[in-house]
Amino acid sequence: MQASLISILIPFKNTEAFIAECLESILKQTYINWELLIVDDSSTDNSYKIVKQFAAKDNRIKLLKNSGNGIIDALQLAFKHTNGEFITRMDSDDIMRRNKLETLVNNLLKYGKQHVAVGLVHYFSDDGVKDGYKSYEVWLNNLTKTGSNYSEIYKECVIPSPCWMIHKSDLIACDAFKPNRYPEDYDLAFRFYKHNFKCIPCDTILHNWRDYSSRTSRTHVHYAENHFIDLKLHYFITLNFNKSKTLVVWGAGNKGKTIAKTLIEKNINFEWICDNPNKIGRDIYGKILKPFNSLKEIKNPQSIITVANKNSQQEIRDYMNTLDFRPINDYVFFC
Repeated sequence: MQASLISILIPFKNTEAFIAECLESILKQTYINWELLIVDDSSTDNSYKIVKQFAAKDNRIKLLKNSGNGIIDALQLAFKHTNGEFITRMDSDDIMRRNKLETLVNNLLKYGKQHVAVGLVHYFSDDGVKDGYKSYEVWLNNLTKTGSNYSEIYKECVIPSPCWMIHKSDLIACDAFKPNRYPEDYDLAFRFYKHNFKCIPCDTILHNWRDYSSRTSRTHVHYAENHFIDLKLHYFITLNFNKSKTLVVWGAGNKGKTIAKTLIEKNINFEWICDNPNKIGRDIYGKILKPFNSLKEIKNPQSIITVANKNSQQEIRDYMNTLDFRPINDYVFFC
């Protein structure tokens, strides 16, 4: 019986230092029935030439040039040329572990449609991995081990952009790469969540995720913090905001103020609380800030929490437990 075909999608731009290693890791996969749709997004270095040499030696590699501009256009072009039953993403500067494709496809075959196969990731860097990325790796992997990724979807992207696989028909059902919203990987994770595609638990490291100073996610305006807040708020209001509850914003830092301002622009009423004694009682954007302990006096609250300190977050969780409040339904962390 013929093994199912996997379509791998890679957009690339100016990654000549890493792209050969990336392609070698795909060629070394234990699962061999794959096709690679790899799209040059206007590279100005030798990336295209390197990929062309690989494509000349292996007809599973199909090299394309982006007819538009940017990663979303590149992904749309790649997806249009796919023939596989399963779709997965890869970044041109990363490395697949040898069993990555085999593990992901076997999990999808076991669990069936309306599931997303994910795997653990490992950050690496020639200059050492920054604490923030290491913390993200630990947090993300802990979610993936239990398949509870969506439980904290409003904190950060809960599905690693280059380490997932899904049935092609399911990807089409949630609009694939059509929406022109950035960050595109986070937006796709929200659409998986919207369609109730369950994440399959996995306790195996499948992907080596490279960090370096010029990586797109570090430098491009599309991945700036304001895009994350806009995206989170868009999906929260669409998917989880309960209009029968009283919306409460926690924190009056930059994130809290951005959310408050957006809610006011959308004519969504809310209460605003914080723990900063210099801000409690102040009028900001026409809202009087209240202390945290006033939450228990607010009728039927649903909270957006913008408090970033990990110890404070745990205190908030403990406090929510004493009030018998549940994540997502009664409160979400936005950081």
